[in-house]
Amino acid sequence: MHARFPQYDYDDMVRSQYLMLTDGMHVDHLRLILGTSMGCMESFVWGETYPGFAQALAPFACLPVELAGRNRMMRYMAIEAIKHDPAWMGGEYKTEPVEGLRTANEIIWIMGTAPLQLQKAAPTRAEAEAYIDMALATAMARTDANDLMYYMNASRNYNPAPKLGTITVPVLWINSADDFINPPELGIAQKMVGTMPRAKFVLIPVSDATRGHGTHTTAAVWKDYLAEFMRVTEGR
Repeated sequence: MHARFPQYDYDDMVRSQYLMLTDGMHVDHLRLILGTSMGCMESFVWGETYPGFAQALAPFACLPVELAGRNRMMRYMAIEAIKHDPAWMGGEYKTEPVEGLRTANEIIWIMGTAPLQLQKAAPTRAEAEAYIDMALATAMARTDANDLMYYMNASRNYNPAPKLGTITVPVLWINSADDFINPPELGIAQKMVGTMPRAKFVLIPVSDATRGHGTHTTAAVWKDYLAEFMRVTEGR
């Protein structure tokens, strides 16, 4: 269907997960929902839409507010880069619109990276250029333009903030201080965590072990928090 496919959102994605679990697998309760990045955002949607279905929530690397400011701007720029490539043809392209797709992948790559790690990985000009050439070649080989536009736009109406208070199960919310997508200086997490009665927010400081937004998959820096969270929520 190309660009005629319905524009799905996070509510649709969470609903499909719920139906898979309940109708497809006959699961009626979860010990924990742990989600990272988009999954982090969907963890908050889960908590509001299906209260109590999960015994606890562990959202890592996101904010539970409407995507605005630089976050939405970056996503919008990635989408528009593809749309403005004549080869996109309104989504009916026969071959990938490579110019727009490359720009979109560049934006997404910047969003998810951390300067400390990149400086270590590529300490010279030649190494830096070779590193990004390889990274973009890898991204381009596995990215479809329409698919990228759809998943970047799926968060367009995400905003769990008004109903966060309905999440009454324990919540372990972890972000990292070098996350370019969810920068701590916004102060959003520190404000919103108090709207959930049993939520704890942890901000992982920048260190040699953190990976920017990708810290959410570096278990060494947050595993102890999760282990303790599982222990104190057992049986609740």
